Amino acid sequence: MDDKTVVVRDLVKDFPGVRAIDHLSFDVSPGEIFGIVGPDGAGKTTTMRILAGVLPPDSGTATVARCDVVADPEGVKNLISYMPQRFGLYEDLTVDENIRFYSDLFGVRRKDREARAAELLKACAMSEFRTRLAGKLSGGMKQKLGLVCALIHTPRVLLLDEPTNGVDPVSRREFWAMLYALVGQGVTVVNSTAYLDEAERCHRVALLHQGRLLFCDTPARLKSRLQGAVVSIVSSEPRRVRDELTAADGVSSAVLVGDAVHLFVDDAERRIPDLSARLRAGQIPFDEIVRATPSIEDLFVEAVRKDSTRVAA
Repeated sequence: MDDKTVVVRDLVKDFPGVRAIDHLSFDVSPGEIFGIVGPDGAGKTTTMRILAGVLPPDSGTATVARCDVVADPEGVKNLISYMPQRFGLYEDLTVDENIRFYSDLFGVRRKDREARAAELLKACAMSEFRTRLAGKLSGGMKQKLGLVCALIHTPRVLLLDEPTNGVDPVSRREFWAMLYALVGQGVTVVNSTAYLDEAERCHRVALLHQGRLLFCDTPARLKSRLQGAVVSIVSSEPRRVRDELTAADGVSSAVLVGDAVHLFVDDAERRIPDLSARLRAGQIPFDEIVRATPSIEDLFVEAVRKDSTRVAA
């Protein structure tokens, strides 16, 4: 495991009445964007706080950049940058003043700070906003400024806890462009998110549900794990489609995806004619019904369904 930047083994963390992390294990390789993906309550934030050395686990081990975060939580803080969900920007300070504050906090020399700040602000298209108060920035720009402050000292590992939550699509795209650029500079990124489409942007993904690891692999290999097939039905009344077909023969579950419904079926070619006939008999309008390429979201929904069934049993 010497070549791994992050090594997590059998982590457990309990809070009153709930097990937030349930024997979690995974590795992160150098120069990788590793996604920790799951809904609220999956254990993402707890995992990130343990890796950052700000929350001790009840049992298990975790090393980041070869530093044991359980035995030496202070030591890891010189090797990482941790950007929590509510990053501590000072809204009554300007963009430049916030950067200067974090530079001083991390012990960055003035000469190095100026060059690094200029580079990062240019990368996130914020060079012209250096004198603007942080409180006057949009949500997406605040997140990008938080990333600039977190990166001002060039950490080896970047821990991001749902950094694009509530950020507009354009800012999300710019944010990810910055992450790819950082990986090109040798930074390892661990990114937690509830946006399953963002899992497609990661090199590898850990899918969590109620503190348990369901799968950990590349997006392509994860999608190949999906048993059966996905049928997509586009309709002006997708909720009626879902309600009508959820209990149809061969359908294990149904999920709304915009103006479409994704059905998980045992055999797409066999089921599509039956599903079409059922919609017509119920006079439910639809524009198309086709076999679809599965997404990470499709895999996750089906995996959670199976996991919930297993736990209930």
